[in-house]
Amino acid sequence: MKSEQRNGGGTELGHFLRARRARVTPEEVGLTAGAGLRRTPGLRREELATLAGISIDYYVRLERGKETRPSVSVVDSLARALLLEDDEHEHLRTLAAQAARSTPEPPVAPGRSVRPGVKLLLESLRPHPAHVVSRTNDLLAANPSGLRLLPGIQDWPAKERNIARYLFLHPAARDLFHDWNTQVRGCVARLRALAGTDPDAPDLTRLAGELLLKSPEFARLWERYDVKGHSHGRKTFHHPEVGDLTLGYQSMELEGTPGHRMVTYYAEPGTADHDAMVLLDLLGQEQSAKAASVHDERSAAVQDDPASPLS
Repeated sequence: MKSEQRNGGGTELGHFLRARRARVTPEEVGLTAGAGLRRTPGLRREELATLAGISIDYYVRLERGKETRPSVSVVDSLARALLLEDDEHEHLRTLAAQAARSTPEPPVAPGRSVRPGVKLLLESLRPHPAHVVSRTNDLLAANPSGLRLLPGIQDWPAKERNIARYLFLHPAARDLFHDWNTQVRGCVARLRALAGTDPDAPDLTRLAGELLLKSPEFARLWERYDVKGHSHGRKTFHHPEVGDLTLGYQSMELEGTPGHRMVTYYAEPGTADHDAMVLLDLLGQEQSAKAASVHDERSAAVQDDPASPLS
């Protein structure tokens, strides 16, 4: 984001290099730390430059944003020296390409609408919880159990329903997730990856700015600059209505959308987890029916009395 670059200096590429350099110890790359107190966490600039086979001056200019066109070989050498995994390496390449663009592309606020066909798919997946989220984890659509899986989020206005906001700011989230720390790390990593490729995106700027102000945990993880999220796995929930349940999950990109994903949860039929999932779907359906009934009553009141404050 622009404010982040002004405060930290340089480009998003430089910020990423600084953050990752601070997390690699000399011992991890076969160097001797030496005697005395090291003022720099992780590797020193000159150590990383030597490991990558580039001059110290060139590396300093890269980190400070003075050099914005590193070659592919330099990027790959830095990735090896920083012990980056494949997706982190690819993120570094993307940041290098972005830094090389002389005229940045103007940020565009992505659409929030979900196609009717996708909503039909959500309904057809019942009783399996499923929801559609935006690239910044706005909850755009859900089937009954997909909404009920996150207790309390249905009480928020639709435009405020965001899974990252829920994880860090809703009082129920810490008790809901058995491994809350793992969940929030993955969530921030996905947002961090987006910040690297589209740092001035309006939707990201608003969300990250809010969470940086309201959540010290988010601010700490944001500074770590992890960019590796999770697209599948298993999650254990301590749900206040259906008890403990462990569900597999799969995240799928929806082609033809501005970064929307469908996240679906599942359990083996005949298991206690599946039974709990079915109960969750029933509870969610009841909630949906009540909400629809309230909406119908309000609509009828408006029709009967055009001067009603509900209109």
